[in-house]
Amino acid sequence: MEIVVTGRHTQIKQRFRDVVESKMNRVTAIAPDAQRVQIVLSHEGNPRQADTAKRVEITVIAGRTVVRAEASSADEFSALDMALDKLTLRLRRTRDRRKDHRRGYSDPVPVDLGVVEPTPEVEEPVEEPNNSPADAVAAELGPGESVEVQVGDTPIVIRRKLHIAEPMTIDEALYEMELIGHDFFLFVNKETGRPSVVYHRHGWSYGVFEIDTPENVAK
Repeated sequence: MEIVVTGRHTQIKQRFRDVVESKMNRVTAIAPDAQRVQIVLSHEGNPRQADTAKRVEITVIAGRTVVRAEASSADEFSALDMALDKLTLRLRRTRDRRKDHRRGYSDPVPVDLGVVEPTPEVEEPVEEPNNSPADAVAAELGPGESVEVQVGDTPIVIRRKLHIAEPMTIDEALYEMELIGHDFFLFVNKETGRPSVVYHRHGWSYGVFEIDTPENVAK
């Protein structure tokens, strides 16, 4: 299994690399098919956020399955332990779910058509922004490409990214949402063909929000 450790706004010390490698047996014990583990350590320079100054993101890639977890703490080692605890829990859920599906079981899907306003995760821009907000938003993008631009002198930033994904069922979307550890997941519903969002409400309750045009609904 390949282990990649990188730093964002911080230097990676050899001791941290050694600790990471010594703890990765927890991953291989649960997911022996894991091919790659990516660990990103980032530092928050604001002294008011000293208690969460170090953030560790762990991403495990096993074939087409991607499982991710992150945690923040005052030091990188405790943040690593917290993120690893979250990751192993999600890996166990993935393993158990595979066993259940092989036995013919399926998870119930509580659906609530409510209003959701998900807050997307902030990512590093992939491309340099275009010269104007209008050009950036209207630009043609390839798969995985993104554009990001600030509107004039305002703090408003517009970001657009193209993601290619196969249509999936609501159950599959819930599964993917749990794997990456987000509170929402955007997908194309295989049954309706509509752009949709599944999101976590409270406890074991989930919601589904679908989008369509008046013309299509009237057909």
